[in-house]
Amino acid sequence: MELTKENIQNLRQDYRAAQLSEQDVDQNPVAQFQKWFKEAVDAQLYEPNVMTLATADRFGRPSARIVLLKGVDKDGFVFFTNYESSKGQHLVENPQAALVFFWAELERQVRIEGVVSKVPDQASTDYFHSRPAGSQIGALASPQSKVISDRLLLENKVAELTKQYEGEEIPRPLNWGGYLVEPSKIEFWQGRSSRLHDRIVYELVEGSWIINRLAP
Repeated sequence: MELTKENIQNLRQDYRAAQLSEQDVDQNPVAQFQKWFKEAVDAQLYEPNVMTLATADRFGRPSARIVLLKGVDKDGFVFFTNYESSKGQHLVENPQAALVFFWAELERQVRIEGVVSKVPDQASTDYFHSRPAGSQIGALASPQSKVISDRLLLENKVAELTKQYEGEEIPRPLNWGGYLVEPSKIEFWQGRSSRLHDRIVYELVEGSWIINRLAP
């Protein structure tokens, strides 16, 4: 298809898979997320834990990228990364973030906003050592988000570290670990016909979750 302005404007899908009402959702948004996440896993969607992470620097300039959800419980949503990456630096300057999940096959989206903090060191170490050895070596080798001269530099570092730690436990680098996004707002979006989508939003007010419907 030729990518004309008209062709792009006419790309659309009429959503009819399901509906979402205030009466059907759980009173706790994390429990509601866990329900939807399980349904995404059970539907065998490709990497249902893929999420967009949006951060902003101290000047309010936003940046977004894809990361993987690695834990969710009553406290919030966990992901892991290099603390010295661009997102890590943003979170030092401005410890707030937004997450977005989009499960196209289920015609669902979840938006999450909250405050971010590091998880305990032991939790980061435990998760690091649960990863494949190649991923552990990669975390050690890569100065994430920094300019490098070429890929060969990385490949040589990986080869060096692989040889160095052959048969040994690979140490978690101190500049690598987890973050917890503690939610203050979570919105559940269910696609509906004629763009009259269902949007149910939870907002944390004085320690209690308030549920409202938003216009699409």
